[in-house]
Parts: sequence; structure tokens; C-alpha cells
Amino acid sequence: MKKIVHTSLFALLVAFSCVASAGFEPNAPVAQGGFKGPSNGVTTVADALKAKDDTLVQLTGHIEKETAKEKYEFRDSTGAIVVEIDNDDWNGLTVTPADTVIIYGEVDKEIMHAPEIDVDRIEKK
Repeated sequence: MKKIVHTSLFALLVAFSCVASAGFEPNAPVAQGGFKGPSNGVTTVADALKAKDDTLVQLTGHIEKETAKEKYEFRDSTGAIVVEIDNDDWNGLTVTPADTVIIYGEVDKEIMHAPEIDVDRIEKK
């Protein structure tokens, strides 16, 4: 019985010492961000129109106009496609048709609808 109690106490001490070492570090390196674009994704509108549902995309071009709430016509040198950009995905960015942007997202294909791009992130070039 004493061995079980001693073993349990030892295990608790080890667990608490690990927790005590975690926490805020004022001089810790600052995180530099995460995913910066697809490694095996599609990079043109023409290819996005032919791609499978949920294929990652990184498209560079222009947003020409708003077509519906949170939906926009995006164009690059290979064609045009509708992109859906949720209001919170803009992150304060203001874009005009003259601006070149890079959008990161995935192809959204639904039956009886033209393919669209569900945008996760947008940035000005």
C-alpha cells in the first residue's frame, strides 16, 4: 500500500513540476504567422474552374465588382470566377478594382451551380 501511495505522490509531483514550467515568457520569440499559401494548389482561374471541390487555391488578380452579399467577381489573365469573402476575412483591408490582390481559399462546387472560391484570406500585392 505504501508503494502505491509513494508512486502516486511521485507522479503528482512530476505532473505539477511540468505545469509550473509553462506560462507567459516576456522575452519569448513572437510567432510569425502560419500558412502562407497552398503548396499543391491551383494558381489560375481557368484551373480553378476545372478543379475538384475543396482544392486549395492561391489566385492573383483583381476583384472587379460585387455581385451579391459577400460575393465578388474575381478576374485574372485566364478568366473570371465568383469569390465569396466573408466580412471578417477582409481584416480591415480596402480593395478597389485597380488593386492587385492575392486570395487564398478553396474551390466550392455545388450541384447545379458554377464553381466559386471560398476565400479564407486576402492580401494586397
